[in-house]
Amino acid sequence: MTREFQFTDQDFQLIRKLIRDHAGISLGEQKQELVYSRLARRLRATGTTTFAEYLQCLQRGDRAEWEAFTNALTTNLTSFFREPHHFPLLAEHLRQTATGHTITLWCSACSTGEEAYSMAITAVETLGYDRPVHIIASDLDTGVLQTAREGRYKADAVARMPQQQVDRFFVRGSGADTGYVTVRPELKRMIDFRRFNLLDPGWPIHAPLDAIFCRNVMIYFDKDTQLAILKKFAPLLRRDGLLFAGHSESFHHASALFRLRGRTVYELTERAREF
Repeated sequence: MTREFQFTDQDFQLIRKLIRDHAGISLGEQKQELVYSRLARRLRATGTTTFAEYLQCLQRGDRAEWEAFTNALTTNLTSFFREPHHFPLLAEHLRQTATGHTITLWCSACSTGEEAYSMAITAVETLGYDRPVHIIASDLDTGVLQTAREGRYKADAVARMPQQQVDRFFVRGSGADTGYVTVRPELKRMIDFRRFNLLDPGWPIHAPLDAIFCRNVMIYFDKDTQLAILKKFAPLLRRDGLLFAGHSESFHHASALFRLRGRTVYELTERAREF
């Protein structure tokens, strides 16, 4: 294959190390072509002629390019009410949550916002707007966070949702916005979108949380990194708090902390509740 830029195995191995150290993402050997295609765009954008030169720029500490580098290698696949079996479980959990405190939920990899808004819709449909619910929605990728904050999506994104639900929580665009929907302000106000790296040593997330959504994120981390993150999740949850995982994720290696409650939904073990 003829490539626009020379891309050696040494370049690829350094990229693997950089993204793992920075974001915890473990890139398999089979990802070499994907990495090349995504980062070749950054070489064009920066006017860099070789991967070696580009990587030297990163290692010199170019903060703006570190952000672009991370964004380029982050996968952001999401949709409204993805893995729909989780939301009735969330609704039931919210109904059983004791009154007297603001319910706090964390969407720990919110991407373009559909998951966080699905959580907010579930909360409103379950409790109304009278019971205070605060949702923290974080992601490493600054580009997707901007989309999430705007809450503006192509109408196709809500095509599978019940029409009554769409009418209640979205405004259909007109004129230049024809073909788009925008999340209503009252739903947006429930969510605090912020940039956050799960590998950061200090977390700006404070206990107690009623639930954490960390779905289809752990698959990008090795087992040691997963366990380190799960050890930080556990003390943030209320004793009856829930952790929602992705459909292909399993936390058997953290059995001292979490036990399976339902389909890819975990609760704290008795031992973890003691801390």
